[in-house]
Amino acid sequence: MTHQPPVLLVVAPGDFVYRGYCLEQVASAYDVVVITPGPITWEEPHVVDHEVADPHDSDALLAAGQALAGRHTIAGVLTWNELLLVATAHLAEALGVKSNPVAVMHNCRDKHATRALLDRHGVPSARSVQVASLLEAALVAERIGYPVVLKPAGQAGSVGVIRVDAVEELPRALAFATTGAALHGGENNEVLVEEYLDGPEISVECITQNGSTTAVAVTRKQLGFAPYFEETGHTVDAADPLLDQVAPIAAAAIRALGIDHGVQHVEMRLTATGPRIIEVNGRIGGDLIGHLVRLATGIDLPRAAADLACGTTPDLEPDRIRAAGITLLYPEASGILTHRGAAEQFVDNAPWLERLQWLRGPGDEIVLPPDGDVDLARAGLFVVTGYDATKVEQRLAEAAAHITLTMLAADELS
Repeated sequence: MTHQPPVLLVVAPGDFVYRGYCLEQVASAYDVVVITPGPITWEEPHVVDHEVADPHDSDALLAAGQALAGRHTIAGVLTWNELLLVATAHLAEALGVKSNPVAVMHNCRDKHATRALLDRHGVPSARSVQVASLLEAALVAERIGYPVVLKPAGQAGSVGVIRVDAVEELPRALAFATTGAALHGGENNEVLVEEYLDGPEISVECITQNGSTTAVAVTRKQLGFAPYFEETGHTVDAADPLLDQVAPIAAAAIRALGIDHGVQHVEMRLTATGPRIIEVNGRIGGDLIGHLVRLATGIDLPRAAADLACGTTPDLEPDRIRAAGITLLYPEASGILTHRGAAEQFVDNAPWLERLQWLRGPGDEIVLPPDGDVDLARAGLFVVTGYDATKVEQRLAEAAAHITLTMLAADELS
């Protein structure tokens, strides 16, 4: 008699380039059923059943989940889509499987609620006030002191986030943040004015079980396109000495929000007064961060998330001490991509170039921030490995020097 793996329901597996590794790693241990907004494509080899439904429509999502539960015994429900954390918690609750409470996921998604809870529990964060008008924003910014950051309270992926250095920049910045807040229907469509946290940005990748959090890796981030906060690269070093310093702060933030289990991506800035929380995401980090963690440490975050969703204990033991990094490729200006390429001899002789993935092809329009989001702004990405962060940084630079993007600028099109 063969052992049948437990069945895991994944809500909106997402894009193959950024999330394909998540589904693949989960499917190596579980029978996976999925709910997708359209017919399955790349997901097909990794799933045993599926339903098509708009995951942002709560009734449709529930009906799809119940249909799958009618055909399978669902052991757990999981998503790595930031905008669907609350909806997925509702679905897990309806199907009677383990989940963080809906209210807890709401507190992660609503940055205003997050700040209030961090403040209440004494977790170092940023001063933050929700505002409803330009006058209110101006008064709050004056009180906090410039520079400040304006951001939507319910968004993700740096949508609508902008730094403001002076009062005369405030009207345009508020319009930008307000427009971002209205996209995708977040949990809170209001705008926050926050203290600008100066210093390098990192994230702490965490795994929580029964209220106990283990920080497994630190991701050091590269940002671009100021005054916006576009993430252009990440590095993970299994031996990063910063991990011991920031782990207690990440765990305190997770505890303050009431998160009991799952994988968390906790963003913070290393300021002059110490590490301070930007936000707590109740899911695996994007931009292949979970893949970098596995390359650097051997720890499998998607598998851990699936184990926790199904009520089993994940394996948190690292089996390597390495480093890995990713660069997200942006052209120097918006326009039409006419050529992309990598030196063939270099690629053939760089076994440490783990992947080079093009996202846009010749003839595609690329629109840089603030007008374009990550889907429109990135031409591709590449991942490298190395024995430590210094070697990874060297290899990222070396690979970048052998990759070319040729653009026809927008003003040359007429």
